[in-house]
Amino acid sequence: MAPTTIAPRRESPARRRVLDTALALFYAEGIHAVGIDRIIAEAGVAKATFYHHFPSKDDLVHAYLEEQVELIRRRVIPQGATPEERIVSVFEAIGEITCKPGFRGCAFINAAAEYPDPEHPVRRVVDDFRRWFRDTLKDLLVTAGHPDAERTALMLLALRDGLAVAGDLDDPATAGPAVRSAVTRLIGT
Repeated sequence: MAPTTIAPRRESPARRRVLDTALALFYAEGIHAVGIDRIIAEAGVAKATFYHHFPSKDDLVHAYLEEQVELIRRRVIPQGATPEERIVSVFEAIGEITCKPGFRGCAFINAAAEYPDPEHPVRRVVDDFRRWFRDTLKDLLVTAGHPDAERTALMLLALRDGLAVAGDLDDPATAGPAVRSAVTRLIGT
């Protein structure tokens, strides 16, 4: 999913500027393509200020992804309605996001491609997010009485990944309309 800025409580303005700058640059150009000096310059902070908040670039990338996880946890899984309607709603939101101008793939998939080592702290954030998303879907399916909640949650996670890639690589107009149909077939509604 495309990254979106959220403002945590009691955060220094300089840290926020660094994170916002990193978010825009990492998402538009790639994590490894953007250097610390450029982030410092575009955020308008001193080098010492940057390193006070982020001892390394990996710490900044970690914070950038953690912020995306928190945003998704608060917004993606809607409350109310039936579990099936909640799942469909999640995927319709993903379909809408992937069709928006400027969408350049999922921040987590993009980061995983740049950090292939599964033991790297950045990659662990990606893996934790994916596990949380899958488990959330599984819990909704279990609540709905789905006969194969675990396997269906894995298929829905694969669908999510496919939507994120298709929205970036394919014509977004073709990805969006197929979302509801794909999800309802998978969950059996």
